[in-house]
Amino acid sequence: MQCFEVGDADGVADWERHNAEALIELACSLPATAFRAREVNVQVDRMGVAHVAGTPHTVTRGPALVDARPADAIAVYATLRGEALLESSGRRHVIRPGRVLLCDVDRPFLRDFGHGLEELAVKVPRALFAEATGLTSLAAPLVVDAGADPFARALVRLVGRTVAAGVRLPAEEIALLELVSVLATGPRGSVTLAHRAAARAHIDEHLTDPTLSASSVAAGAGISERQLSRVFADAGTSVPRQILARRLDLAHALLAAGAAERTADVAARCGFASASYFSQAFRRRFGRGAGEVRRAAATAG
Repeated sequence: MQCFEVGDADGVADWERHNAEALIELACSLPATAFRAREVNVQVDRMGVAHVAGTPHTVTRGPALVDARPADAIAVYATLRGEALLESSGRRHVIRPGRVLLCDVDRPFLRDFGHGLEELAVKVPRALFAEATGLTSLAAPLVVDAGADPFARALVRLVGRTVAAGVRLPAEEIALLELVSVLATGPRGSVTLAHRAAARAHIDEHLTDPTLSASSVAAGAGISERQLSRVFADAGTSVPRQILARRLDLAHALLAAGAAERTADVAARCGFASASYFSQAFRRRFGRGAGEVRRAAATAG
């Protein structure tokens, strides 16, 4: 995780440079001299994720910038606070809090944050996006209401958890990508992909529940257990393996962060009913014992 802040108008060049390196290259202009902004960046395999907040300003990717330095990516922006005016392809959109915007950042655009902003952002490399969706671009910006769309809502929650302070469950690139793909393709997209994206989201949000099972995941995704099994088989895995892998990811994050609890307490906190099973599974997955990870973190701290 990386955190970058600027506290005055003189920091605009630094802000532009940071965004070019960590997310999307943009030209920034200010309505006044005061400017404060903060960005938290997390790299999730090949995808960049960020939480961005700032005072009023405008950003653009004009034709000259796009031609000179293409980003070759699709961006997703989830507005948390402050309306954003988007100008793209000769049209204007007002993006209000609770809306999720998907756009091709190599199609020129302007985004004006007249009341400041707080948003979540995801950068998806074009090749990765094309592999998942069969699309090489988005002809026009897409705006989705997270209040009405469960996939947009799940994406906002997933990205929010990824950039949150404290011990975090590492996000899966595939989970982010599947949710973005479902939003980008809409009704034309794969039903299997949509069901699997919903199931992954449900699993991550209920990991610590020791009763989490295929039946509860199926209910959360709105499909039958048989359908759920097929959905994960298509991805070369199963629901029990997905639950186990994500619980181990969470346990490793807690232990590596120097969790004060005993290993058995961490196991219980992550939804494991058996401490011995947890220990065996942890060693198989990471090649070292849970206690070793906890002691190493304590020594490093």
